[in-house]
Amino acid sequence: MKILITGGAGFVGSSLALELKSNYPAYHIICLDNLRRKGSELNVSRLTKKGIEFVHGDIRNKEDFDTLPDVDFVLEASAEPSVLAGLSGGTPDYLMNTNLFGTVNCLNYAVRSKAAFIFLSTSRVYPIKTIETLNFEEEATRFALSNAQKVTGVSDKGIAENFPLEGARSLYGTTKLASELIIQEYNEFYGLKTITNRCGVLTGPWQMGKVDQGVMVLWIAKHYFEKKLSFIGYEGSGKQTRDMLHVKDLYRLIDWQMHNLDEVNGETYNVGGGVEVSTSLQELTKICQEVTGKSIPIDKVLENRPADIKLYVTDNSKVTEKTGWKPEIGIKQIVEEITEWIAANEDDLRPILS
Repeated sequence: MKILITGGAGFVGSSLALELKSNYPAYHIICLDNLRRKGSELNVSRLTKKGIEFVHGDIRNKEDFDTLPDVDFVLEASAEPSVLAGLSGGTPDYLMNTNLFGTVNCLNYAVRSKAAFIFLSTSRVYPIKTIETLNFEEEATRFALSNAQKVTGVSDKGIAENFPLEGARSLYGTTKLASELIIQEYNEFYGLKTITNRCGVLTGPWQMGKVDQGVMVLWIAKHYFEKKLSFIGYEGSGKQTRDMLHVKDLYRLIDWQMHNLDEVNGETYNVGGGVEVSTSLQELTKICQEVTGKSIPIDKVLENRPADIKLYVTDNSKVTEKTGWKPEIGIKQIVEEITEWIAANEDDLRPILS
């Protein structure tokens, strides 16, 4: 088996590559990455030490695919993943060229290779205003979805695949949704075998968390290095709620999909931690204090950030029914693993995460 992983030195791409190599040592795995994200350079040696081939390239450049060998699978894990990209100053050129046109280059390479194609999309394909006007309950430490809703595809279990798609969703979410639509065309008219996974918040060790992406690692790192944080928006309540999916749980699903491809060809799945693996910023703060043994000042910013939502929880019913998969790693274990990783790599991570 030959596999190309795009964004292969990023958090998700490198994690999937290392898990695949560990479980299938004979597989030839190629990781393509432009190393744009700060900290991704640390993953190159981790990959090569395990016998994974690293290629410094950029999915925006068609020519960077020309010298790659044909493969059996393409795992498209590359992205500009910031919800604020193109919304907080500057142009959205890099976002568009990576998340949309870059995906087209990956698809054309997969057609050339006659390879199957697994696409990592995002829960951000769902429109902001629709999510923000859902019926919810304000509990003591979090926002929670009510079971009674006026729109389809949502319940107290979370948001499902048939949730309405009309409306603005951030340029990040829009480029990913546009890529999904193009992937459907390649599946139908080019005979390309494809799977799309709309992931909730992904996390785990080796994620280089920032304010606008990778909130779990950011929150833990700020506690560990004793820096300031802020509850931003929603009156500074810290009740914003997200489900979290450990990257190893994502790997288990992708492993199943790769080896049972014909059963899920052409499908789109919502994939996340679900209600069982969800947390608000308030609740996460308490767990970080317990695990790190440190408390830090947390400011309150009353105004909402652009494109923010008060809650998102994934309804995994469709993917669980089809594959038997469900997340296994809980919030506290995630915090413990990330804290241990930071402690073991403190000197390298301090300039990136602190």
